[in-house]
Amino acid sequence: MHLHISHETVYDYDAPLSRSTQYLRLTPRRSRGLRILHWGLALPAPASSCADAFGNTMHVLSLDGPRRDIVLRAMGEVITDDGPPRPDPEDELPAPIFLRDSVLTRADDALRRFATGFAEAAKADAHGALLMLMAAIGERMPYLRGYTDAATPAAEAFQTGRGVCQDHAQVFVCCARLLGLPARYVSGYLATDAEHVASHAWAEVRLPDAAPADLPGSGSGDDPSSMARTDAGSRTMDGGPRMAGGWLGYDISNQCLADGRHVKLAIGADYLDACPVRGVRTGGGLETMRAEVLVKPGTADQQ
Repeated sequence: MHLHISHETVYDYDAPLSRSTQYLRLTPRRSRGLRILHWGLALPAPASSCADAFGNTMHVLSLDGPRRDIVLRAMGEVITDDGPPRPDPEDELPAPIFLRDSVLTRADDALRRFATGFAEAAKADAHGALLMLMAAIGERMPYLRGYTDAATPAAEAFQTGRGVCQDHAQVFVCCARLLGLPARYVSGYLATDAEHVASHAWAEVRLPDAAPADLPGSGSGDDPSSMARTDAGSRTMDGGPRMAGGWLGYDISNQCLADGRHVKLAIGADYLDACPVRGVRTGGGLETMRAEVLVKPGTADQQ
């Protein structure tokens, strides 16, 4: 899938901003199934580039002097794999790192009880159990804006019973870790029919060996619970063979596996590690932020 992506983030201040530092993870992460044709950032000043602790491309933007706004733009073209989702066996970092909880994915008693309901299924078929978990979170936490924010931990969002993609991903990551499966938070973009959307978030889980080779759940509208049932042994219930495990993406908000519509920006233990923009400032008074993302398919002659 050939995608054109543009992402604009604007911060406005009601008083002069004297100094700020922004940490930007706005460059797609190089990974299997993604080819970056070109990519660039348009920033108000030069920024330094480095790899963060998780291997994400991070730009550090420091601004001095009075200003009333900060405008950050990222844009480019990528080609993604249109094939069915497959686990990626490549471990760029030791998988057990993603078994540890974090500030925003720490479990409480309610989340532990919820995850326990999938423990037996996970022993027999991790992927099947995760599909059931994904469906259960979607039912328990409808996608609704305005009830959580960037600082809301998974346990609080779960108790609220509502949330957005960030909350869904962090609850899912927390539960997967409770099931003994390494899981990480992913920020990125999603190609949709909407003209202007925000950035997206989903989860990736390191499946063990013997994950199903023919993975169900690759399209929204599938019934994850019906696809999760398996026979004992080395084949799925519908007779599909099993193969080596690896990292597989689960988009809880859209009830599907991450596929060619998903473009990965960054990974981390939670939102704080992988958010596209994060910063600190001195001055500025009241801050308002708006962000717009446009993801459009390219034409065949552009590929």
